[in-house]
Amino acid sequence: MTHRISRNSWMAGGIAAALLMLWFVTTGDTASGARLQSDPEALRLLRGAEGAARTTPYEGTQFITAWSRSGMATTSLVKVVHVPGDGTHMRVQSTTADQGGQMFEADDSDRTGGLTGYTPKMLDLLARNYAVVRAGQGEVSGRATSVIEARRADGSAAGRFHIDRQTGLMLRRELLDQQGREVNLTFFTEIRPTAPKSQLLMASAPHTVEAPWAHQLASADLGSLRYRGWPVRDNLPDRLSLYDARQLDGHGPVVHLSYSDGLSVVSVFLQRGTLDAGSVASWHKATRGGRTVYLSDTMQQRAMWASRGYVFTVLADAPPPVVDSVVAALPHGETGFWGRLRRGLHRLSSWANPFD
Repeated sequence: MTHRISRNSWMAGGIAAALLMLWFVTTGDTASGARLQSDPEALRLLRGAEGAARTTPYEGTQFITAWSRSGMATTSLVKVVHVPGDGTHMRVQSTTADQGGQMFEADDSDRTGGLTGYTPKMLDLLARNYAVVRAGQGEVSGRATSVIEARRADGSAAGRFHIDRQTGLMLRRELLDQQGREVNLTFFTEIRPTAPKSQLLMASAPHTVEAPWAHQLASADLGSLRYRGWPVRDNLPDRLSLYDARQLDGHGPVVHLSYSDGLSVVSVFLQRGTLDAGSVASWHKATRGGRTVYLSDTMQQRAMWASRGYVFTVLADAPPPVVDSVVAALPHGETGFWGRLRRGLHRLSSWANPFD
């Protein structure tokens, strides 16, 4: 039976992924960047940020902003409370685009992101594709920090991170394009590394959104999906590697594939069926080669389309050229514009915006 799919089938996981994985961006020749030498102390500080985020009680407010391909900024203010042994409670207090909401990330989850630090998988990808080095001292919200940079082969910074010198928490993250402009930015406007007293912990369960992607897929599961025809890729352009795969049953099912190079994060949601165009009526509709793609720039760049009996939804925290390459690399029918585009991605660099 054909399923008609709306945003609701993936929105809960997508919203959580949007905030939890919002702050990874990459540009440039990352394979060459891997030839640069990383500083073991810088890697240690980033690795310690994850542990500090799990073991340190704190309460604070994060400011989040992201710039879309149009140059417009989307901002959010997020109240954050962490209780060791429990997890991190988040409430979107205000936003210029997305709906507010509440989320929770358990301490035993392996899907941490944002300012909660790198997981071992993410740190491995970062060290593989970038040179991670110390870059002096700084200050965030009145607290002294150690500054870490992830650098490309030409020595330019693709990411800059501020680690609290007292607690080891990550307090600020700046993601930069090749011109040195901020693409994504998140930082604590205030933070109290003490036992939380926030009423956020008293929020009622019906108003709390938890990521439903509990069923993690192993290699054998992914092999089974491929055997049955699911378009599951191990790698995407710009050295994006599959580092996590989940499945949500009861809606088709829905498969959530997470790709990263250590800075960029791209989520690909797959579901059998046909696209309900009414569910993306507010998105920008682009037609290429007789094929329709729906685009939306909010806190993440989003693209949605149907092809070969599947609906594809891409949520990306990455520069527009990376998103263009990912969208072009995924199925859009047997022939036509997107097929030719996959065989000639180098032409993208000559287009100001292939979706306009």
